[in-house]
Amino acid sequence: MKCLVTGGAGFLGSHLCDLLLKNGHDVICIDNLVTGSVRNIEHVESDRFTYLKHDVTKPIYFGDKIDYIFHLASPASPIDYLELPIQTLKVGALGTYNMLGLAKEQGARFLLASTSETYGDPLVNPQPETYWGNVNPIGPRGVYDEAKRYAEAITMAYHSYHDVNTRIVRIFNTYGPRMRAGDGRVVPNFINQALKGEDITVYGDGSQTRSFCYVSDLIDGIYKLMMSDFVEPVNIGNPDEMSVLEFAEKVIEITDSDSRVVFEELPVDDPKVRRPDISRAKDVLGWEPKVGLGEGLEKTVEYFSK
Repeated sequence: MKCLVTGGAGFLGSHLCDLLLKNGHDVICIDNLVTGSVRNIEHVESDRFTYLKHDVTKPIYFGDKIDYIFHLASPASPIDYLELPIQTLKVGALGTYNMLGLAKEQGARFLLASTSETYGDPLVNPQPETYWGNVNPIGPRGVYDEAKRYAEAITMAYHSYHDVNTRIVRIFNTYGPRMRAGDGRVVPNFINQALKGEDITVYGDGSQTRSFCYVSDLIDGIYKLMMSDFVEPVNIGNPDEMSVLEFAEKVIEITDSDSRVVFEELPVDDPKVRRPDISRAKDVLGWEPKVGLGEGLEKTVEYFSK
């Protein structure tokens, strides 16, 4: 089958391209490299892989048949979407619209990479797919949260009105090799500070919680969802919850660092809890994470240390 991956030179997109090629698919990778990097795909040596530099907020057409469209294109870290608010909204709206139009034209199956940020600062923990969320639409994080919520809405509209075969995955905190060192997320921040022996910056008092899913588990879940017959949103993430302070201490332990933890003011609208309810993924996909935090962090530290 021929697969199109938008955001294919990004952290998650490049790992997805690898899995698709491994599973025998032809892959077209699209990325405008605003947050992605050719370095993430330069290892690919296959005549079944094509890279196109393109901005998905602009239409694109293919003469050849496309069977699957994985729409991952979007800035995804707070640093990125706070610096690129308009681009983030446009890729969530126009980019998703264009890719859904392509799916309709081609008769392709379409998967939207949504996010746990659709739940905002949740009042329910863990978060099931039936929870509607607690989002500030005009706060600094609203450009990302609402872009993804809109993307989900238009995806379901194309499914119900145009009968496009769609899937929605809500991705929770994911980590692993190929994350950008300076993307502002907690995993690369803490690991790089620890490797350099710098103070590890924890925002607030560190009691806010996160759950961390290793990238291979996440990509496996995305693939299984695309190949399933389930059209409603599915959480993919690791339900093992821990405080940010506990995570900082774990990173110090793994890296054998002399770093100490320092505290700074909590950013506006920063979620206080984040943990997926993965009951639906277990029931529908037979999926659950396999890689423990210790093993995943060791692989990630090894990547960043190089």
